[in-house]
Amino acid sequence: MLGPAVLGLSLWAVLHLGTGAPLCLSQQLRMKGDYVLGGLFPLSEAGEAGLGSRTQPSSPVCTRFSSNGLLWALAMKMAVEEINNRSDLLPGLHLGYDLFDTCSEPVVAMKPSLMFLAKADSHDIAAYCNYTQYQPRVLAVIGPHSSELAVVTGKFFGFFLMPQVSYGASMELLSARETFPSFFRTVPSDRVQLTAAVELLQEFGWNWVAALGSDDEYGRQGLGIFSTLAAAHSICIAHEGLVPLPRADGPLLGKVQDVLHQVNQSSVQVVLLFASARAAHALFSYSISSKLSSKVWVASEAWLTSDLVMGLPGMAQVGTVLGFLQRGAQLHKFSQYVKTHLALAADPVFCAALGKREQGLEEDVVGRRCPQCDCITLQNVSTGLNHHQTFSVYAAVYSVAQALHNTLQCNASGCPMQDPVKPWQLLENMYNLTFHAGGLTLRFNSNGNVDMEYDLKLWVWQGSVPELHDVGRFNGSLWTDSLKIRWHTSNNQKPVSQCSWQCQEGQVRRVKGFHSCCYDCVDCKAGSYQKSPDDLACSFCNQDEWSPERSTRCFRRRLRFLAWGEPAVLLLLLLLSLALGLVLAALGLFIRHRDSPLVQASGGPLACFGLVCLGLVCLSVLLFPGQPSPALCLAQQPSSHLPLTGCLSTLILQAAEIFVESELPLSWADRLSGCLRGPWAWLVVLLAMLVEAALCAWYLVAFPPEVVTDWHMLPTEALVHCRTRSWVSFGLVHATNATLAFLCFLGTFLVQSRPGRYNRARGLTFAMLVYFITWVSFVPLLANVQVVLRPAVQMGALLLCVLGILAAFHLPRCYLLVRQPELNTPEFFLGRGPGDARDRNDGDTGNQGKPE
Repeated sequence: MLGPAVLGLSLWAVLHLGTGAPLCLSQQLRMKGDYVLGGLFPLSEAGEAGLGSRTQPSSPVCTRFSSNGLLWALAMKMAVEEINNRSDLLPGLHLGYDLFDTCSEPVVAMKPSLMFLAKADSHDIAAYCNYTQYQPRVLAVIGPHSSELAVVTGKFFGFFLMPQVSYGASMELLSARETFPSFFRTVPSDRVQLTAAVELLQEFGWNWVAALGSDDEYGRQGLGIFSTLAAAHSICIAHEGLVPLPRADGPLLGKVQDVLHQVNQSSVQVVLLFASARAAHALFSYSISSKLSSKVWVASEAWLTSDLVMGLPGMAQVGTVLGFLQRGAQLHKFSQYVKTHLALAADPVFCAALGKREQGLEEDVVGRRCPQCDCITLQNVSTGLNHHQTFSVYAAVYSVAQALHNTLQCNASGCPMQDPVKPWQLLENMYNLTFHAGGLTLRFNSNGNVDMEYDLKLWVWQGSVPELHDVGRFNGSLWTDSLKIRWHTSNNQKPVSQCSWQCQEGQVRRVKGFHSCCYDCVDCKAGSYQKSPDDLACSFCNQDEWSPERSTRCFRRRLRFLAWGEPAVLLLLLLLSLALGLVLAALGLFIRHRDSPLVQASGGPLACFGLVCLGLVCLSVLLFPGQPSPALCLAQQPSSHLPLTGCLSTLILQAAEIFVESELPLSWADRLSGCLRGPWAWLVVLLAMLVEAALCAWYLVAFPPEVVTDWHMLPTEALVHCRTRSWVSFGLVHATNATLAFLCFLGTFLVQSRPGRYNRARGLTFAMLVYFITWVSFVPLLANVQVVLRPAVQMGALLLCVLGILAAFHLPRCYLLVRQPELNTPEFFLGRGPGDARDRNDGDTGNQGKPE
């Protein structure tokens, strides 16, 4: 378009620019076309006078030049000119542009906004009931650059449904379709940037931070989003405050001092500063002058690349600055484009022709669009040629062009639709639009945002102004190159900013101090567990579950009872086999020698009955191992105590007979001995067993044992056992047997044996001693042993009792039957020899005091 003379023209322009001659850049900010796009750019900034003192609706004076704003405006020019030179996008149509200065002030931005909505070829806005057929001067608006301005203009353009595509406004509020129905942007929302910031804090283990924001809509909403994200990721905000915007009539210094004082008082080493460039400038100005300690500053995109902040003297003292910038395509032709247009702006012939061709009706209303732009040099704008938002402006123009292309139903041969497109018609094709810019494919989502990657930038000081180095990226997840980061600390050590360490598995947080996210890590005790990493208290397991200390889950309890395979049970079963074998052997010998004097002296059939009862006692032991059931619990005590009563009742008859024969006169002894044998003896046995049966029945009816599952007795198992409801009744069940044993002991303890006779009393005495020793030991042992082993204690007591009776009373008789059968005579066992009467009479005579 510029022809082959561009190189020579550029050389001439550089020489000419050095003389300080005025340019005509401001005249290049407007171009006519079939469809015109409006542009809002911060070409300048207002002074410190402020807007609060205005008494008339006049515009402030914008004197300070903004090189970035001019470069963004030139990026829009380049994009429009590229589109006009393309044959595949809007073929046959010519786009125009109308670019205005916002001065970074909403009041200033409203004047060009009104101009955009003026009727075509006019600067008047008419009031209509219906604006459906209204054709404003521009079809869509590119800009503004800041969220503060976009909130104002977005609502204004939204009323007319005029598409507005911002290249820098990132506030999350602008995603609300109900409030801003025509707003789009080619930058992600602040939520994405803040999500990346939170992941950055987690990456370096910083959970104790300060959060500051500018005292405007941008800063307040950003802090709100960060607070929510930080709380969800266990990051503690030690202090949260707002930095006031610089105003000439406000107590700025005192407020900034308060904010920084609170930050330093909290002793944090990391500060998130989500603020506008002007607020960041005010904060750092005081921080540098007060020589506050260096920290890590996580910057928002609004001030990370701001010349106002980066060029602040002494800025290198604040510490390490990290922040995220969106990544776009490289516009390799842009630098040459800027140089060329600066050269053209210095050409008087070009400027004269441009002024005649592009003179607009609004010049008498807004004046020169950018007077400061006509007094710059290439050096003034060289530092911002690669600014990250340049591509965003470029992409915004292409998004509108693609939507217009779709609205006009254009193809390779042209655009069939001839009727002029209204802004609201273009808006319909902006929703969910996919477009191409700089080799990238972008798409507006339902909220009008685009998804783009972020680069993690680090300020690296190599001069008076820092350079931005890439040290990571964020595309939904964070990646960092920690080796490239230069920290401000000694020995380049990563700063530590932690209120609390990350709790380990099985630990919960116990809040300490004033800040709710400062905590101690407390272990979950046995029986409780950590349900989720954010729990403040351990959750208790259900009663059928258990958990060890510092557990993150519960385990099912295994049922615990006296199992058949346990070592104690196996040992008792061996003892049972021994006892039962001895009982059967003794019973076999007694039956075989049932008519012998020895068996007759032992009770004859009663002795065999007693041995059968001992065998039943042994078999009753088999009811105690295994998983308890209601039937087993009811059967255990009667099945063991009734047979034992039968055995003891036969022994007490033996004891009574011995006592009668030894201690009573012969006439009485013969009479009573007959009663202690035969049917009367069986009646005694029956009565004893009936008494015991009655006690057992009362015990089972009044206090029946029950199967219970104890969930708390054992740490990891559920104890299933037969619970004794009344220990008094349990003792009464033993009372009959204890009484029989006691009487048996009394009847034999003081009896004197005669020479040449078998001492039957001694065996019974020792048998009863074994009985008492066994059951007296049983009581404290049962009270102190673990509940799960109580059945084994009862088994052992019953078997020892059986073995004691066998060893002391029955086995010696079996030994005589087998090894000394010659002693099995009536004289030795029954006392019926010829000398028996004489011995008794001699005893009587002796008692009368007539010794031999």
